[in-house]
This record gives sequence, structure tokens and C-alpha cells, in this order.
Amino acid sequence: MNGAILRRRWQSALAWVVAALAGMLLVGVLLHIMLFVLVRGGHALSPKILLTDTQGVAGGLRNAITGSLLLSGLGLALAVPIGVGSGIYLAERRNGINARMLSLAVDVLVGVPSIVLGYFGYVTLVLHLGWGFSLAAGALTLALLMLPYIARSTDLALRNLPPSLRESAYALGCGEGRLVMRILLPAAAGPIFTGILLAFAIGLGETAPLIYTADWSNYLWNGKFSHEPVGYLTYVIWSFIQEPFASAHQLAYAAALIIMLMVFALALGARLVLLRRYAPAA
Repeated sequence: MNGAILRRRWQSALAWVVAALAGMLLVGVLLHIMLFVLVRGGHALSPKILLTDTQGVAGGLRNAITGSLLLSGLGLALAVPIGVGSGIYLAERRNGINARMLSLAVDVLVGVPSIVLGYFGYVTLVLHLGWGFSLAAGALTLALLMLPYIARSTDLALRNLPPSLRESAYALGCGEGRLVMRILLPAAAGPIFTGILLAFAIGLGETAPLIYTADWSNYLWNGKFSHEPVGYLTYVIWSFIQEPFASAHQLAYAAALIIMLMVFALALGARLVLLRRYAPAA
């Protein structure tokens, strides 16, 4: 008996050591990538890059920064209402046949490669609907990409709430709509907001769907939602790093650093907002 207990303890200790080493390896690789981007991008970043538009493989990134924010922001604005609504339906009607079918559709959509969504957007939006390469086509395609992440995070956040919340609300005569809007959603706001940020970060870092739907433009967005290509940062990273020019490489490294800082600032800002909201009263 003592031998079996000792063996289990050794196995448990070995498992913890392996898990710790794997975690350290993952953190090390992540830090290496971040430091590489920070050093290369820091040397390339300058006020000129932020305030001027791209000129061939030189110039700045103002058009690409504006385009990335517009594409991801508009896509998020389209995806959030549908995604949160779908997540609420999945959580509150989890045993219904329609909810099970919707859950399957969400899982399938998560597994669809982004380049397939881009080609779908190209065929349906750019060609069939005649929008051309444009902000509208790119943003709608990104919305399809973001939607399942928002829906699933909302579903899981609501399911993880204690059943006593629902029971107490029903005992007080609360209707289902008021229960969801006034009790469940505020209680699950943190995880839902985190899922929305994850979806935004995914959209901000996508390239393949936008190549088929937004194409690329060296010019600042002129306010047209259709028939006007849009620049974006991930295109600069993907395309310019392959060019044999130092100016193109500088723009690529600067674009990578800007995207990394955007995602970091969003995550940090969201955490600060949530900490202030849920901090215990003095």
C-alpha cells in the first residue's frame, strides 16, 4: 500500500514537472517572438510611418492602420449583436433541437479555414453582389469569422453562472427577458467581453479573408463602403517582408509591432475596466 502511494506521488510530481517545463517553453517562445517584434519594429517605427500613407514599398502606414481599425471595428459591430444573441439562445435553449443545430453550426464555422471564408466572401460579395473589393466586403467576411467565437464565449459564460441566479429571479416573478438582460448578462459581462476582445484580436490579425475581399490600397480610405479597396496592416506584414528592399522590411516590422501593441492595449484596457467595475466597495 505504501509503495503504491509513493509511486502515485512520484508520478504526480513527474507530471507537474513536465507541465511546468512545457509552460516555461511556451512562455519562452512567446517572449522570444514578442521581443523580436519589439526590437525590429521599434527600430523601424517613427512619426513619419504613423502619419504618411504607403508609397509602393516605402512611405508610411497611416492608410493601413486606418483600414485595419475600420475593417475589424465594423466587423465586430456586425458580429457582436448576432453572436451575443446566438450565445444567449444556446445557453437558455440548450436542450432544444434548434439550439443543438445552432451549436453544431457554430462549431463548424469555428473550424472553417479563414481563407475559405475569404473565397466565399469573394464569390458572394465581391462578384455576385457586385460590391467589388471594399470595406463592406472585408468587414462582413471578418464578421463571419468573429461570430462563432463571440457566440461560444457568451454561451459558456452564461452556462457557468450558478443556477441560484435563475431560481431566485423566477421566484421573484422575473420574466425571461428581464432575467437575461438585467441579471444574467451583467453577471457574465467579464467572460463575454473577453470573448469579444478575442474575436477582435483574431479579426485584427487576419490576412487571408481580406486578400479576397478588401484587396489592398496605398491610399487612405475615402469614405466609400463598396468598390474601393482598403489597406490593412497584415497585408504589409505578409507581402512587404518578401520584398528585397530595406524600406519594405521596415514597414513590415513596424506593422507587426503596431498590431501587437493594439492587441496588448485592448486586453490591458479591458482588464482595467473590469477590475474597476467588479472591485469591492471600500
